[in-house]
Amino acid sequence: MDQPTNCRLGHSTNLVGLATDLLGSNVFNEDPREIHLSGVREMNGGLFEMLGRADDLPDAGDAFYKYMVAMFGIDPEQHEAPVSRSGGPRRYRSSFLRLLKGWGYDSNGPEGAVLKGWVESRFGLFPTFHKERINRFAGQGWITYIEEKMSSRFHNNSIYCQLDILYEFCQWALARYVAPDQRHLTLYRGVNSFDEHQIVTRIDRKNVVMHLNNLASFTSDRSVADCFGDVILTVRVPVVKVLFFNTLLALHPLKGEGEFLVIGGDYRVRADYV
Repeated sequence: MDQPTNCRLGHSTNLVGLATDLLGSNVFNEDPREIHLSGVREMNGGLFEMLGRADDLPDAGDAFYKYMVAMFGIDPEQHEAPVSRSGGPRRYRSSFLRLLKGWGYDSNGPEGAVLKGWVESRFGLFPTFHKERINRFAGQGWITYIEEKMSSRFHNNSIYCQLDILYEFCQWALARYVAPDQRHLTLYRGVNSFDEHQIVTRIDRKNVVMHLNNLASFTSDRSVADCFGDVILTVRVPVVKVLFFNTLLALHPLKGEGEFLVIGGDYRVRADYV
């Protein structure tokens, strides 16, 4: 399978009811429409009833966290894998919090592969970078990604279902409290090279259409982006393509950088040198 992974290559099916080519296109990102993961809100009606009674975002975040603890057993003592009384490592239940923590350390680590795998599974978009550029299915980059995204240590507790609920809660919170009636958010990313995000078309000296990796970190604070690279990418991101943002939950490891996790595809991007 030496087929090159071109800009919009992805699965022919996904869980949001739109063609993957459209979902990953600049046309969609310029003019997005509301999308939902099939069946997630319907299967978790109790959660969204609780959220509807929340007074503010912190109250909603607390309700969400308690629901996830009850559903998946992700108590604080399960976040890590301490040594058991018998001397061996204790098995822990994998959780979305562990994935966020791993992403914060290294988006190209095993936790990052699982998150990119979730995007691939739910939105149909293949990653184009994991430790190295992924140019073909038979390449080492693709093989490493597959090995890490399928790691059994992250798939013992319905981890994709956890991420499904996280995405829908994030979308609910954006619509209710953070960006009501908004279709886009202006976000920033600092880069030193374009290995991970590939230029598709040059519009003019500063504006391009760029294919973003299927999951990428951005920040709402341009001064933070300045710390991460010599080139600042400015992107209008559809609200429906945000998986997570830093004020969504009180308890999570991505505080302090205004971070947003953004689902990729072709975006119109302004690139400015610092």
